Formats: sequence, C-alpha cells, structure tokens
Amino acid sequence: MANIELAKDVYWVGVIDWDIRDFHGYSTRRGTTYNAYLIVDEKVALIDTVKSNFSDEFLRNINEIINPSDIDYIIINHLEKDHSGSLPSIAEKAKNAKIIASKRCGEDIPKYYSGLSNVETVKTGDQLRLGRKTLQFIEAPMLHWPDSMFTYIVENAILMPNDAFGQHLATSERFDDEVDEATLMEEAAKYYANILMPLSPLIARKIQELIAMKIPIKMIAPSHGVIWRSDPMKIVNAYMRWSEGKTVDKAVIVYDSMWGSTAAMARAIAEGMTSRGISVKFFKLRDSDLTDIVAEILEAKAVVVGSPTLNNAIFPSVAAFLNYIINLKPRGKLWAFFSSYGWGGGAVKQMIEAAGKAGFTIYNQSIEAQYAPTKEKIAECFNFGVAIAERIKSS
Repeated sequence: MANIELAKDVYWVGVIDWDIRDFHGYSTRRGTTYNAYLIVDEKVALIDTVKSNFSDEFLRNINEIINPSDIDYIIINHLEKDHSGSLPSIAEKAKNAKIIASKRCGEDIPKYYSGLSNVETVKTGDQLRLGRKTLQFIEAPMLHWPDSMFTYIVENAILMPNDAFGQHLATSERFDDEVDEATLMEEAAKYYANILMPLSPLIARKIQELIAMKIPIKMIAPSHGVIWRSDPMKIVNAYMRWSEGKTVDKAVIVYDSMWGSTAAMARAIAEGMTSRGISVKFFKLRDSDLTDIVAEILEAKAVVVGSPTLNNAIFPSVAAFLNYIINLKPRGKLWAFFSSYGWGGGAVKQMIEAAGKAGFTIYNQSIEAQYAPTKEKIAECFNFGVAIAERIKSS
C-alpha cells in the first residue's frame, strides 16, 4: 500500500472490501472500505481498526509506516465488529498500548473481546496530547450505537466521526475530489437512509452541538468510504437536510403484483402524477432492491404503496417493505395506498392500519380494484395520481 496522508503524519491505514455485496441485508453493489487512521507523533495513536478477516492486510499497512509495537494508544470510536474486529490482533502486537473509548464502549469491550482490560474511558471535551498533535473526543451516543464517539485532531481540524458521514463505496481513490460526485452523494444518501434515518432527531442535535463548539472542520474522515476534504460542509449540510426531513417534489411508487392488476393501477397512478410535473420513481418490489428504494424515499414528499390481496392480507413482499420502512421512521411524507383483490379484500385496510400505528401522514383516499381494473378504474387511478401530485405541489 502506498502511504496515504491526510495531513503530515496522519495516515489512512484501512482496507478496501471490493467483494462485499450484502452488509446485514443492506446491498453494497459498489463494495465498501473499513477506514482506520494512524497518527505518528511523540506518541503514536491508531484510530479504529478493521473487520477481522482483513487483519493481516491491516497490520501490513501499519507496518509500512511504523512497527505496530510502537503504538501507544488505540482509539475505538465504535465497537461494531467492522471497526473493532482487528482489535485483538493489533493489541497483541502493541502490547503496551492503552485502549481509549467512551464509557459505554469501555464497559462493552470485554463482552466482545475477553482479556482486553487496558482501557481508559473519555467523555466529551477530554483531550489526549500526542506531542505536536492533540486529540479531542466528542461523545455521540446512538450515532449509531450507544458507545459511539468522534475523535478530532485539533491542529489539523480533522474530524473522525466513525459511521457518521460515511458511504459504502469501494474505490482506489481515498478523497471526495477524486471520485464522481454524483456516485458519492448517491451512496451517502443511501447510507443515511438505511442506517441513520431513524436517528434523525439525534443527528440534528449533534450537528448543532458541533456548530456550538465552534471547532473548525477542514476534513471529515469517516469509517466507510472516501474522506471529505474538498468541501466537508457539503456532507454536513446534506445531513442537516436529511435529519430535518426536508423533501423535494418527488413521489415514490412501491408495489407488487400477482396477475398484473396492481401493476396496471400503479402505472396509471404514475401517469397521473407525471402529468402534473411530479418526478416519479417506480419500483416493483420483487424486481427491486429494498435499500435502493429507501434511498429514493429519503427526499420524496409522497410514497404510494400498492399490494394485491393474498389470504385476506397484504402481499408478503409489500408487508416486508412496510415492516422495514416503518422501523426507519421516515419523516415529512404523505403516504397513500391502493390494492387489487379477487373475492375478498383486506390489503388496503391493513396497510393503512400499519401506517397509522407508525404515525405516518396518510392521504384521505385509497383505491381498490376487484380482479382486473376496468377502464373506469384505471381513470380513477390516474385521477388519484393527479390529486396526490396537487397535494405535493401545494405542500
């Protein structure tokens, strides 16, 4: 590995996972990285580690810069195993290193890694002087685990926020100004929508807290993906928008179909919305990736969900989608529902009940069609789309 410096004596020593395509059910078509950073000063500090199956490569990366036994401090910003998995390996090499973590992380380290006891806990505002450089710690509970914290290099104004501001993106380039901006922001939005969206109120408060601390930020070095150096406030501002639930004039239609009836209704609803100038994203569930759908929902003003009725209930793929999206707690959206059925209905009622229990804002009309939708029913679906479009434009 060629030495990659963020600043003088601050190195990226992480690894690239080119092959991963599933991360706990999250699709990672472009792979990911596990970022770790090495600060070489009078004292040497390692910020985070990598997934355990990359331990050998990780140790080789460190060894190109220093002997791992010279590490004085191992900072664990977050205990999840994609970031702490190589902790036992590096601790074995750096036998005298002190592990630095938040109080919650310090309590939990022995539960993952028995025998690691040389742990010192820190809180927001605590500092660690390495020599020319100073590390400052900022607790960030539930972003996205209770143990999470940020590490800030004072003299370089580099924020290392672990899972915040990251993307699942494997690339040989390490910085935002070296990759395609559209791809980068697409992956950043997908990451936020599928991992951090339910924590939006906490994220908004944490960003306000960082602003109140008046710490300059020249670079943001997350634990996944590329490092933000050209304009770090670009991703901070995006997080502010997303955490506040800000939306654009866009609708997402999510449906599944057994014999084409629900699909025909979905197309008519889409035509109605596009006839009024609303951007529409259209997904048949069994032919689409769930995490991609959620990424599109992030900034949409309306989500229209359609399901055939099976056994007097919601179709399984639609029920799974609703379960997933409800737990992500999207904010500021209008939800509408439609369904087809044979001899007995039930899907629309159950979808509305589920959305109501989740606290979603539900459009005051829904549509059902028995067997194949008639021309009149298709026209009704078109007008349904028009009405939702007008609601979007007026909001």
